[in-house]
Amino acid sequence: MVKEAPYTRLCHTKPILTVNGKFPGPTLYVYKGDTIKVKVINRGQHNITFHWHGVKQPRNPWSDGPEYVTQCPIKPGASFNQRVIFSDEEGTLWWHAHSDWARATSYGAIVIYPKPGTSYPFPKPDLEVPIMLGEWWRRDIYEVFYEFQETGGEPNVSDAFTINGQPGDLYPCSSAETFKLVVQYGKTVLLRMINAAMNDILFYAIANHSITVVGTDASYTKPLTRDYIAIAPGETMDCLLHANQQPGRYYMAARAYSSGVNVSFDNTTTTAILEYDDKNYNTLSTPSLPYLPYYNDTNASFSFTSSLRSLASKDHPVHVPKTVNHRMYSTISINTLPCPNDSCEGPNGTRFAASVTNISFVLPTTSILESYYYHIKGVYAKRFPRYPPLVFNYTAEYQDLRLETPTLSTQVRVLKYNSTMEMTFQSTNLVAGVDHPMHLHGQSFYVVGSGFGNFNKNKDPRNYNLVDPPIQNTVVVPKNGWTTIRFKAQNPGVWYMHCHLERHLTWGMMTTFIVKDGEDKNSRMLPPPLDMPPC
Repeated sequence: MVKEAPYTRLCHTKPILTVNGKFPGPTLYVYKGDTIKVKVINRGQHNITFHWHGVKQPRNPWSDGPEYVTQCPIKPGASFNQRVIFSDEEGTLWWHAHSDWARATSYGAIVIYPKPGTSYPFPKPDLEVPIMLGEWWRRDIYEVFYEFQETGGEPNVSDAFTINGQPGDLYPCSSAETFKLVVQYGKTVLLRMINAAMNDILFYAIANHSITVVGTDASYTKPLTRDYIAIAPGETMDCLLHANQQPGRYYMAARAYSSGVNVSFDNTTTTAILEYDDKNYNTLSTPSLPYLPYYNDTNASFSFTSSLRSLASKDHPVHVPKTVNHRMYSTISINTLPCPNDSCEGPNGTRFAASVTNISFVLPTTSILESYYYHIKGVYAKRFPRYPPLVFNYTAEYQDLRLETPTLSTQVRVLKYNSTMEMTFQSTNLVAGVDHPMHLHGQSFYVVGSGFGNFNKNKDPRNYNLVDPPIQNTVVVPKNGWTTIRFKAQNPGVWYMHCHLERHLTWGMMTTFIVKDGEDKNSRMLPPPLDMPPC
């Protein structure tokens, strides 16, 4: 149940949008292959939709959630019964609102256990704990959203980051309710990490403890042990923590990784406490802070991300497409649009925008999915380009200002069922070069390559990893660099692809894939539910 409720734990009272009165919202617990039903009742004051992030929803885009892509929003006072179909996902995912900026406070974890009779591909941990990293504004989030849309400038940065809903001891008024994880010496904890922040990739670490990543985006990985992780909005990671240090109190902490020059970001640090269940130390002692890379340490972020590898075992195999039917080379850019009388708050009086392949996506006023299913014309066009319209030095330090203006359009790309896609995201240095976490709905993909500079189609594919690339649904494209993914289009429906930095999504950094039906009934999209919200 979605409703507005007072929230008083951060020095003041303000209404926030919650689910079942909780912030973060309730955790969903399922087994691999389950199907669940979730009834969403909107008792708030704004339209709402919900997305089950990373859940492939085989043949069922009707419950995927993004407004005006797969459904029209649930209006205040209305409800919608969503059917959430799990398939091969195993590990940690999450759910969140997918309309305007409602996901700032409306999100929660999804824990997907192995099927009964099977187990983890690592020793069973003694404790499992979701760790949700979030972002907090003192102002009403809808005020922030409407204001920067009106001015054309950047949104106000957040006032705090949070760990499980609390910013921690380094902020005023939070010490009493700072999240605390109590562990016993010698035990192993599975941290189910989720970055639910709106606009920031985060570095996260625990003082004096290493972290071993064993899964990303509900797919297992080869163990990767590091002193810190870099986790982008939308990403999830399963991490093992071994409680093997001197009993005491230690900070876990997170702060932003922000690579863009002159790009505003929240430069505060959120903390929680790791405390050993041992009475032989001073429980009032000040915990030590962990080392975290500097806020613009691109090498630290890239080194971590590029080290991830799929488990690629007998029980958890990989099936990287070796042949490719479709190739796309897509630039992702921050852009500007002209503003009447140069009166907006973007560069030189312009309005900020963002694009994929120079198209700043315009959401329609009705659902793309319903338009596709019912053959309603004029809602979208099928001309999303395979390659950028202009070729230039995408990562040059100085760019021609004439390149900054994108095309405004609602363009989709149509794929045949079971066809294979290779897509290279090329980050550009237009306006501001930054990292971009790109998320694809309805499909997981293999991250086969990444690097810095302009992608070289003759040289870079020689270094693709086609043996054990990580399987993800969200991937970070590095600043002034590129990332290549591959996937098989075996899920019929309409599926959104977008940057998971919310300001970039609002500015238009998104597009949509339509995967056509296959020939037999098991490869065709399911019919719509009877209670689809109307526009």
